[in-house]
Amino acid sequence: MSERSPRPAPRTPFAAPFAGRPKALAALRLSCLTSVTTSPSRQRSAIHRSAERLGFTLIAEAADLGVSAHQMSPFERPSLSSWLGRPHEYEAVVWSHVDRAVRSVAHMDELIAWGRQHTRTLVFCMPEADHPLVVTPQADGWVIQRCTDLAHDAEQEARTISARLSSSHEALRAAGRYGGGLVPFGYRKAPHPAGSGWCLSPDPETALVVRAIVEDVLAGSSLIAIARKLNDAGVPVPRDRHARLQGRPMGGRRHGRDFERFRWTSGTLSKVLRSPSLMGHRTHQGQTVRDGSGAPVLVGPPLLSDEEFRALQDALLARSNGTRRPRSQTTALLTAIAHCAGCEGRMYFALRKGYPYGDYVCRATARGEVCHSPAAMRSDWLEEYALDHYRRATATDVAVSRELLLRDGVRVTVGKGGRGGDHARRTGPDTSRLTFTIRKPSAAPQTS
Repeated sequence: MSERSPRPAPRTPFAAPFAGRPKALAALRLSCLTSVTTSPSRQRSAIHRSAERLGFTLIAEAADLGVSAHQMSPFERPSLSSWLGRPHEYEAVVWSHVDRAVRSVAHMDELIAWGRQHTRTLVFCMPEADHPLVVTPQADGWVIQRCTDLAHDAEQEARTISARLSSSHEALRAAGRYGGGLVPFGYRKAPHPAGSGWCLSPDPETALVVRAIVEDVLAGSSLIAIARKLNDAGVPVPRDRHARLQGRPMGGRRHGRDFERFRWTSGTLSKVLRSPSLMGHRTHQGQTVRDGSGAPVLVGPPLLSDEEFRALQDALLARSNGTRRPRSQTTALLTAIAHCAGCEGRMYFALRKGYPYGDYVCRATARGEVCHSPAAMRSDWLEEYALDHYRRATATDVAVSRELLLRDGVRVTVGKGGRGGDHARRTGPDTSRLTFTIRKPSAAPQTS
């Protein structure tokens, strides 16, 4: 069985707290970590000075380096999110500046609400100011407005930076240069022949992997089988490969869970195999970038010839039976709420042809994993069970949406059922297979 080891919360040795002094967590963040940056050390210095000034004892550090605050909230970051889920271990969280914590007004609102819910203090050192900005659970309107204004400024700055980078990358794409970001699988960054900037060149290691994958596809192997083969061989997915080349740890957070490394899936393989970058094309949002005459802009030597790429697309199209279509947003009530007890992965809604209901099923295979106890249950039974337990737990009779269930931290775990089915099993769900939990601000988690 494939093992998925949760990423442990990073802990930095700190001195034991002084008697009577409140404990605090140091929180660091940096969007882009390079070997020459000094920002982490500057952040630590500011945090230690403010903690000493306010009488806090720092007990640990949550460092998210190489993480964008514009794209990821504090509750989604690999290191910090784990600590925010354990607020009983400290009394305050200290950042060097507001933009190290958030670059969004919405994310600032989330942090302040979290602080009030758990009676924890937020501290922003603000080295350019005379005093740190301290947000206690009882903070008045002026303090909250100050936080909102600073978060708004950080959000506007992030948008300006993003627009500037977009313009720069557009120019680089037109010139056939590599402008940063995830390197297409099978390639590596290389100096541009013109002597300025970067391009891509075939990576001796992963280019061979691409060739082997293409041969397996043309020989009739399914993408699920190829993904399992790559996982068994320990081949890093493109995201992990890029992280390793950048000197960063592999893995990260996905769907609220931490992974030491990510796994190949049929979806990951499909993205690699359908990308025109295999022909050396410069791509943007999955499409070939073309020059003024309509010719493809090249960013590196091709891994596959035009004929080989077309043959590969024909093979992929034939096995999809012409059913490939843009992914639509789910309307299933329990997506991201229903989980399989066998592998702890999400369960997804599957239609039953000719029936007014479907099923929630374990999709471990689609994730490139193996679940030895895959669970499944009729959608109408499972949704009725979840709604009934939610209304009883919250003493509410309002209309319940998926967003409301997610906000309140509802989780339904489904165990694998037995074979066959007598009359009793055809009249409703076997509740002995089900576990309902809820995390509410106004009450302790309830389980039934």
